[in-house]
Amino acid sequence: MALFYQHNINEATKLAIWRIEEEEAFFLERVPLKSDVTHPFKRLQHLAGRTLLPLLAEDFPLSEIVIADTRKPYLASEKYHFSISHSGSFAAAIVSSQSRVGVDIEKITPKIGSIQHKFLSEREYGMAVSNWQQAVPEIMALLPPTAPSPLLTLLWSAKEAIFKWYGLGQVDFREHIQLSGPIVSGTGGWLLLPFVFKKGGDTRLTVHGRFFEDLAFAWVLTG
Repeated sequence: MALFYQHNINEATKLAIWRIEEEEAFFLERVPLKSDVTHPFKRLQHLAGRTLLPLLAEDFPLSEIVIADTRKPYLASEKYHFSISHSGSFAAAIVSSQSRVGVDIEKITPKIGSIQHKFLSEREYGMAVSNWQQAVPEIMALLPPTAPSPLLTLLWSAKEAIFKWYGLGQVDFREHIQLSGPIVSGTGGWLLLPFVFKKGGDTRLTVHGRFFEDLAFAWVLTG
């Protein structure tokens, strides 16, 4: 089993990352396959993500997952709140019995720069880079100043995690999800990214993010 990373956030909330190295048959022994997932690798991603759910909560009712009009999977019973993400050969999931949650995992790529203007304002970028070197010295030491891909990917991943946490769609990443302060170092290798979600009022959120190999990873929860 290729469980890449696992983290118990609190008594009610856990997350994990799976590195996909198995054949489809391995996953099909553990979880059902949705009939509308046709691309072979997307099936692997789908199956790996759902394989994580009962690992994080033994009694997770996979058969009760339904898909909202916004494409968000959820449990109508709300026995658990959960979120799933995929990127390349990795799948991630977060499960909580108490809190709304969102998770995202992204492969770091220079292509993120081409869409920076679509999801990030100049003000946000300025706040992010203001102490980027101090918050993540081990990353900055490996990068020239003209290579902001890890930072941009982390910010995109953080906003994706908030988007999934919200779950109702119709979100403009620049207008409704805004970085509200500098990125700071947390404990255990995590970075803390303060955001305000500006839809239906202002909701303050702290996204936890970090890097694994060539991946950016982020999660968020609220009560």
